[in-house]
Amino acid sequence: MRSVGVEEELLLVDAATGEPRAVSAAVLAVASREAPDEEQVFESELQRQQLEFATRPCTRTEELAAEIRRCRAEAAHHAKDIGVAVAALATSPLPVSASVAVGARYHWMAERFGLALQEQLTCGCHVHVSVDSDEEGVAVLDRIRSWLSVLIALSANSPFWQGRDSDYSSYRSEVWGRWPSAGPTEIFGSADRYHRQVRDMVGTGVLRDEGMIYFDARLSHRYPTVEVRVADVCLDAGSTVLLAVLVRGLVETAARQWQAGEPLAEPGQPLLRLATWQAARYGLEGRLLHPLTMRPAPAETVVRALFDHVRDALDDHGDTKPAQEALARLLRDGNGAAVQRAILERTGSLRDVVTECVSLTCEQRP
Repeated sequence: MRSVGVEEELLLVDAATGEPRAVSAAVLAVASREAPDEEQVFESELQRQQLEFATRPCTRTEELAAEIRRCRAEAAHHAKDIGVAVAALATSPLPVSASVAVGARYHWMAERFGLALQEQLTCGCHVHVSVDSDEEGVAVLDRIRSWLSVLIALSANSPFWQGRDSDYSSYRSEVWGRWPSAGPTEIFGSADRYHRQVRDMVGTGVLRDEGMIYFDARLSHRYPTVEVRVADVCLDAGSTVLLAVLVRGLVETAARQWQAGEPLAEPGQPLLRLATWQAARYGLEGRLLHPLTMRPAPAETVVRALFDHVRDALDDHGDTKPAQEALARLLRDGNGAAVQRAILERTGSLRDVVTECVSLTCEQRP
């Protein structure tokens, strides 16, 4: 069974006002002091208003769910020690001036990318799934391309930007797309061609290192995994678990197709970019581009097509029933963007949006 792990970026906010706070170094210091002999799961991110954690690799879904909830709870505990809270929000609903973290790498990026980097206060969720080799990993990348936009719609959790409604479900996707290396890829065909393209991109000098290869999905440069990077951080932990289960299903399904010699679907990069935009704009509340036809279809139809596409892999992992239940709940209650907008409609306050989302971040749902 393939292992799966999750990296989540959380927003650090003032516990009373909901405004983002640039205190990641202080939160990390608390975490290190409270568990000096343990391997730290928390680390800083690009902006000092962010805190990132990484779960351990898990094979059982129940184990992964417990890991995500544990890491979120520990993050909240460490943040509380210095008077802040954590919120699983992919962008800040309230206006904010981001504060770039210290370090030579971030300093280089700040000089290189200017305002695009200064405004890059976004929180994503990255899902890692184990692969047996780079060849298998690239075969997976080539076969999951057209399905990744559906994950954006499911996870969309960033409707607000600098104090106003962006009219997008995932405005984080739009902001993230400013990076020159971000977005969908063409078909690579082989591990050699993948690695050659990465080397060529870094060799241009536009990117500092391989860590700045921001493809929607890539071979991890640290672990023997495929890393799917398109998703917003999900508001509740249950949606993160569903996302991870679906990604593992996509990877397993793609690997089986490759092993069986099945032909590739070949939508080009321009069509994939349009599918990404459509998903970011409308989330689950409009029409998406169906991965098999690249034509508009109701969001629920497209989401259920994804589920059917990975059903055999879900069955083999024992994930079908819990994934069905989680998906039904998500379609009924809405993604994070819908929840945030509903809170604003009810309260009339973006501050209340943040404070209620703080509670939802660590809420224990079945």
